[in-house]
Amino acid sequence: MNGDSPYDPDEGDWQTLVTFFNPTEAYLLRGCLQAAGVPAVVADAQLVQTHSLLASAIPVRVQVPERRFAEAELVVAAFHRGDFALPDDEPPPG
Repeated sequence: MNGDSPYDPDEGDWQTLVTFFNPTEAYLLRGCLQAAGVPAVVADAQLVQTHSLLASAIPVRVQVPERRFAEAELVVAAFHRGDFALPDDEPPPG
């Protein structure tokens, strides 16, 4: 399952929330969604990585349960605002 959220039939079917052409961005958003308590999965990342010449034609999908879609959209807005960004001037832990 590689970090994807488990499927819960009570939450409804998986719906595509956003697409990216870069798998890394999709995984970052999935992590933000999960940190906010929204189940999320990344679809087609391996396909894009395997067929890199077709990457511009095959988007990587971030999916959430249909009953959590509105909540997920709020997390996406926060993601784009930079609410999850780490400060550049913070020293490394240790």
